[in-house]
Amino acid sequence: MAYEGGLRFHNIRKQSQPGLPLISVITVVFNGDKTLELTIQSVITQTYKNVEYIVIDGGSTDSTLSIVRKYENNIDYWVSEQDFGIYDAMNKGIAICSGEYVGMLNSDDFFSSENSLQEIADRFCNLKVDAVFACLNIVDKNNLEKIIRKYRVAKLSSALLRIGVMPAHPTFYCKRSCYVAGGMYKTDYKIVADFEMLTRLFLKQKITWSFLNKVTVIMCAGGVSSRGLKSSIILNLEILRACKENGLYTNLFFLALKIPFRLFEKIR
Repeated sequence: MAYEGGLRFHNIRKQSQPGLPLISVITVVFNGDKTLELTIQSVITQTYKNVEYIVIDGGSTDSTLSIVRKYENNIDYWVSEQDFGIYDAMNKGIAICSGEYVGMLNSDDFFSSENSLQEIADRFCNLKVDAVFACLNIVDKNNLEKIIRKYRVAKLSSALLRIGVMPAHPTFYCKRSCYVAGGMYKTDYKIVADFEMLTRLFLKQKITWSFLNKVTVIMCAGGVSSRGLKSSIILNLEILRACKENGLYTNLFFLALKIPFRLFEKIR
């Protein structure tokens, strides 16, 4: 059974305005009651004035739904139903949203400041690019002040993609029209459909982009891509596949070059 709600059920629908493009923020969650409220609060306190907030819940069995309902009047649309994983949920969000620009803020991520979306919107309005991405800090989930990694990827380039390095996905905002033209996230990937998506947008859709040299998002450590040897093997095999499917040559030797890159993120 599906549950749904939000401002749309009160006939409130948002759209882009002159100088204020509508930005859709999509939060995907499943049993995320420990961090979801912080995520929601970081969205609804943004200073940018034209934000559409979408929450896609995969049928949580904890108190996630209670938290979503608590913020009913701050969420444009939410739904809670079983899905086929995180990338299926992201696709639902893109299909449902109305924003000119779209970004993903998962339930263990939150904006670093109240001005994050304003800075992203300014970059879109001033430079007329297809995508904007920024810096991200990864923190200890038990101590949000403790930074574990400083994720700084300033380019979306073939050279970096070839070694398995991409801009931080939670900071990535892109024209919805690019997703519509290029296709949705591939749900047969277990870990790196986001990598495949950015590779596809860059190489096949040839999107234009701008790097915002500021931390816009904080991520709690412990995502699926960092869960031991098995996940590491799946991750690298899927990166090889993503590059091949998008016409970019790489190999395991190239992928090994990202190891010093990641070590540098941890020590600087």
